Amino acid sequence: MRPGITDKAGTTDRAAAVARARDLQAQGRLDEAAQAWGALLAAEPRFAEARIHLSTIAFEQGDRDACLSHLRAVTELLPGDPRAWSTLAARLRHFGLGDEALRASDAAIACDPKSVRYQADKAHLLQSLGQFDAAERALLRLLKRHPAETDLYRLLMTSRRVSKTDPVLRQMLALWKDPRLNDTGRMNLGFALSQAMEQLGETRRVFGYLDAANAAQARLAPNDAVARAEQAAATIAAQDGADLTPRGPAMEPRPVFVVGMPRSGTTLVERIIARHGAAAAGGEMGHALRRARLRFGPPASMTPLAEIGDDALADWAADWARLATRDTGATTGVVTDKAMMTEQILGLIHRGMPGARIIVVHRDPRDIALSIYRNQFRLGQHRYANALPDIAEAIKAFRAAIAHWRARLPGALHEIRYEDLVAEPEAQTRALIAAAGLDWEDSCLDPASETGSVKTLSVAQVRQPIHGGRRQAWRKYETEMQPFIDAWGDEPWH
Repeated sequence: MRPGITDKAGTTDRAAAVARARDLQAQGRLDEAAQAWGALLAAEPRFAEARIHLSTIAFEQGDRDACLSHLRAVTELLPGDPRAWSTLAARLRHFGLGDEALRASDAAIACDPKSVRYQADKAHLLQSLGQFDAAERALLRLLKRHPAETDLYRLLMTSRRVSKTDPVLRQMLALWKDPRLNDTGRMNLGFALSQAMEQLGETRRVFGYLDAANAAQARLAPNDAVARAEQAAATIAAQDGADLTPRGPAMEPRPVFVVGMPRSGTTLVERIIARHGAAAAGGEMGHALRRARLRFGPPASMTPLAEIGDDALADWAADWARLATRDTGATTGVVTDKAMMTEQILGLIHRGMPGARIIVVHRDPRDIALSIYRNQFRLGQHRYANALPDIAEAIKAFRAAIAHWRARLPGALHEIRYEDLVAEPEAQTRALIAAAGLDWEDSCLDPASETGSVKTLSVAQVRQPIHGGRRQAWRKYETEMQPFIDAWGDEPWH
């Protein structure tokens, strides 16, 4: 969000101070940047830009109270600026403060009632809170006024069931034929139409839309498979030869990493654990890998784990704990983290985060591949997802990483198959809770009752009871899945 400052009487000294504060922040020198912005704010209490940057710094340092305090102050300084309210709503949603986030969203809409963005953001927030009917009503109202906004169809199809006579379906089909549709529109609409065809049982039409949507997304965010493989290999290699014995007593809060490919069932596993009274769901936080990159270097020049001292590892673990507390509010007990690519640093986690548990979720690769290919991820995320052969290579790389750590960390990984979990929920759930280091609670058998917001593509599925209805879904599309099957080759499926 741009600062929205109207004061034009700034002096040369003030401009220099602002430039210095921005530069310190860009360099990651957050303590110094906070001091610089704080001095500017003390000199000019209505300086909104200083508040905005101080909020960002507080967020990065794990201080949720200061983060929200500064943003609330910005909305008081700029009450008519929808960007101020929208930024506050996004942070509130991140912190799980759904009711206040909705009020901030309403304020953003009131400031700019003609904007599609702020109303769509509110609908997305309603979906994450499980208020699907309200979200659908809001999206339908928007589509009535803005039928060419393809992103609205993507959001709507997250939870809508269509019929052959549905006017929304007719709108999508008509728009699909529009020669002015660009790659972004083709991407959004293609994924939405593939979901509609799946619902209607028109299986022969599903992949026509999927292939077009994935091709459009690949043009917008090309995949570099070689670079991805090199980064993963370098990260794992930096942990070779190190002592992986946990360095001390269990940390608080205690991490439970739920590791798996996208669409493998990690969200279900996390929500099962989060039903426990001593556990909180962190979602795809990703703090462990990001902070490892910041403290120990990027993959190509990562400091070998054998050369990282206990104090540095403790500081890295403290980074994770501080940010996990920021995101969940938990200071004790278990916090789950289901970030992607965590499999690259399991040695670092086992050594540097005493008491951490690692749960690996497996699923039939054909079902994973189908689910990845037919779901729209945020642009630039999971770039391999737009080509079936690339998905095959990504799953193989994940398996290879798990095999590596299984050998290096015997007994440290609890591995669970999604198919077993949905077929035998009680037995598998009991084993899962024990693997997380928790005592048994009956509530863990009812993950659909977990009330927290959902930030992943599983926003609708995870609010349903455990069932096996999505097993072997790939068989309906065996012919269309052939590029994946060919790329998989002779490697065992299980």
